[in-house]
Amino acid sequence: MDNRVVNKKKKPPRDWGAMFLWIVGGFIYLFLTLPILVIILSAFSPNPYPEFPPTSFSLTWFNEVFTSSEWLEALWTSILLVIIVTPITLILGTTAAYAIARLDFPGKQALQALMMSPLMIPHVVLGIALLYQATSMGWIGTINGLVIAHLVIAFPYVIRTVSVSVSNLDPALEAASMNLGAGPVRTFFKVTVPLIKPGIMAGAVFAAVTSFGEISISAFVSSPNWVTVPVRIFNYVDQTFDPAINAVSVIFILLSVGAMIIIERTIGLTKVF
Repeated sequence: MDNRVVNKKKKPPRDWGAMFLWIVGGFIYLFLTLPILVIILSAFSPNPYPEFPPTSFSLTWFNEVFTSSEWLEALWTSILLVIIVTPITLILGTTAAYAIARLDFPGKQALQALMMSPLMIPHVVLGIALLYQATSMGWIGTINGLVIAHLVIAFPYVIRTVSVSVSNLDPALEAASMNLGAGPVRTFFKVTVPLIKPGIMAGAVFAAVTSFGEISISAFVSSPNWVTVPVRIFNYVDQTFDPAINAVSVIFILLSVGAMIIIERTIGLTKVF
């Protein structure tokens, strides 16, 4: 018998199923990223209308955005809302999630469902309800109505993410801390908070992103003096459509990528999402 035939290694069979999944996955990712690529390249078009691919590259529309008082005011309103809404929702959401996870009281499930209800109620309905409420309280035309509206829609995300971290936290660690002499408050800030930090960070990210991109409710409670960037974009597209919209979208993309890089460098994306 020829030893070359015996020692000849058989080629492993091709996994056609895996190849098919890779091909399908590649087309899906291409389908998802292609619109973003079109937006980014169209933002550098020098013409007064979006074109892809652009005939030449220009920063005209970025200059238009950063020199327009309307865009800058809308951007400042959105940033101010994020600065106000994010810490408030973190404080309220973290304490509420911890109380729901650790305490037993009548109506606990009903209260939890009520806190999560903004995720299930259509935002148009919430917008109308908050419009009536803001009108009755005299908050129409002020930032107070926008803050309350964004708190309502961002609060459930913090509740959800922090609740997951608290449910994975072993109560024995807190008990050990208190047995060693630390009080409940010190145990919460020195033991509990560091251990549920990924959930808190995830809640902060979701609250900030939800507040910054909210349009359905903001359209009802905003005013000419307080207009967010999404509402400004919606009104702008209704009147005209030039690459300034694409330039604003590129700024949004850069902010999102920057936030992802910061999270990855600090605690890691796998611990947040």
